[in-house]
Amino acid sequence: MTASRDSRLLCRRYAVRHPCRVTVTARDAVLGAFRWVDGHADVWRIFHDADVFRVVVGHFVAQASSTAATKIAGIESRGFILGSAVAAGAGIGFAPIRKEAGLFPGPKNTVTAETDYRGQRHVLRIQRQSISPGDRVLLVDDWAEIGSQAVAARQLIERSGGIWLGVSLIVDQLPDDRRRQLAPVSHIVTADDLGPSE
Repeated sequence: MTASRDSRLLCRRYAVRHPCRVTVTARDAVLGAFRWVDGHADVWRIFHDADVFRVVVGHFVAQASSTAATKIAGIESRGFILGSAVAAGAGIGFAPIRKEAGLFPGPKNTVTAETDYRGQRHVLRIQRQSISPGDRVLLVDDWAEIGSQAVAARQLIERSGGIWLGVSLIVDQLPDDRRRQLAPVSHIVTADDLGPSE
């Protein structure tokens, strides 16, 4: 499907919430597809709507290209979906960062993240072979609230010899001090853009 056809389809689908423009941006696509469901953010809609997903992935592929990234990293679980699609679109490798449970063979670097927004601490792991010294690594994720896992991911990437290029998010809710710690940070929308939960 061509970019112009994507734009026409998304314009028709979301014209009620977001008037049609010549080109549907990633922001238009996210705001059109996003919903609050029972007070919870339903980011999954972005993934199962092929047209929206294509626009969002294309946005991040352009960022990966502009930073000359050689690897995309993603944190389990939604970061796996988004990051691997971006890596494939950019024609570069994907470095998965897994949580503690689950098979992950070979030598690994491990770090325990600070407490997340739910009060949980996760052990994150990366296979040492997934990043070569000097790899330029961009972390891609769907949402960052306090950024504790993104900080842990940065530590894993740098311990593996990678060069941190920053984090690209669909939704940015980071506090300013954490945004500085993870810089550069880019986003498609902020949490405030999504309006109050229903």
